[in-house]
Amino acid sequence: MTEEAASRPCTISELTETIKNILEGTLATVLVEGEISNLRLQSSGHLYFTLKDAGAQLSVVMFKWEATRLGFVPQDGMRVVARGAITVYPPRGNYQLKATFLRPMGKGTLQEQFETLKRKLSAEGLFAEDRKKPLPFFPEKVTVITSPTGAAVRDFCQILQRRCPRISISVFGVKVQGQGAAEEIADAIAEVNRIGEADLLVLARGGGSIEDLWAFNEEKLVRAVAASTIPTISGVGHEIDFTLCDFAADLRAPTPSAAAEILSRSDEEWREEILRKKSDLTQLAIDFISGMRLRLTTYSQHYIFREPKRMIEDYAQQVDQLQTALYKSTLRQFEQMRVDFKQLEDRFYRTSALDKIREKRERLTAFQTQLRLLSPQATLARGYALVLDPKGKLVKTARAASRETKLKIRFQDGDQTVCPEIQS
Repeated sequence: MTEEAASRPCTISELTETIKNILEGTLATVLVEGEISNLRLQSSGHLYFTLKDAGAQLSVVMFKWEATRLGFVPQDGMRVVARGAITVYPPRGNYQLKATFLRPMGKGTLQEQFETLKRKLSAEGLFAEDRKKPLPFFPEKVTVITSPTGAAVRDFCQILQRRCPRISISVFGVKVQGQGAAEEIADAIAEVNRIGEADLLVLARGGGSIEDLWAFNEEKLVRAVAASTIPTISGVGHEIDFTLCDFAADLRAPTPSAAAEILSRSDEEWREEILRKKSDLTQLAIDFISGMRLRLTTYSQHYIFREPKRMIEDYAQQVDQLQTALYKSTLRQFEQMRVDFKQLEDRFYRTSALDKIREKRERLTAFQTQLRLLSPQATLARGYALVLDPKGKLVKTARAASRETKLKIRFQDGDQTVCPEIQS
């Protein structure tokens, strides 16, 4: 810039153009390392994000024709090496890196902490859908926990009062960023639950980097949100921002303004809903009455109503047929029962006669055995003998034997005749 030019004021555009020429002429190509945050993929396909480290941050743009050649999907918290040229975007007066190359180096520390704690709390069931409480259909008192001076609370209250002024709003002012913010918000949640006057509790904060929103990722606050007995909406950050409180809350709203819209419905919307329901009910009633009228017309034209006597005659004929069929069926059953009874009777008598014959045979065998044991032949077989007179009469005493001239002695194997000496 010449001395003459420096002696007069320059326009912002001129100054920006000078800075642009200096930067772009000096830093044609740079290689820089950092952590991605605030990543946005536009519908045009261009990528916008911030590269940051512990002490500074740098805006980056990667146009579609460069982004389509990436072999990975960039994500918030990912550490990358970017190559490109430093440029100045005049409408905002910001310098930025126009990246032509990205190489991943791994996730940043905060993102690693986020993922680790998310896995831990998810395993404990803090994010489970079945533990989430339904929001009240007609909330009357809403408590919003947020910074009392931020734009988030202003937008939230304006939208809620405009849409549904009957809802009472209480603002519980807290720190939403920095050291001690998580503890302060957690204590506020506990206090609102202790008081127990609110129907709904809303956490609200505007957008920011992962560092700005980190209080809503701390374990104490996430557990406080999950433990709240009052239904809770988390409206933290922008649509692309996710915190662990979003997962623990009963409902996540993309922004604080969206939270106000979700929990309220304007009177106009209610009127439209009532009119729709009224129209639906009216149409249902019309359809029902039309259907019943059609059925009534159909029934009235049925031959039953035109010729009721014919219906009676048909039923009478059916009764006669059923009676005849029943009679025949009864006869068949009776005849079958008679045949079955006869078979059973014959079987009984046959069985009884056989049993009697078997019994008589067994008794006869027993008698034969007894006769054999008691017969004279059995006695003779044991060594005894019978003394008979000439007439074959049994001689039982010695005196009787002395009077006979001949005696016959019968042994087992035959008879022997003897002549006893006659004693004088």
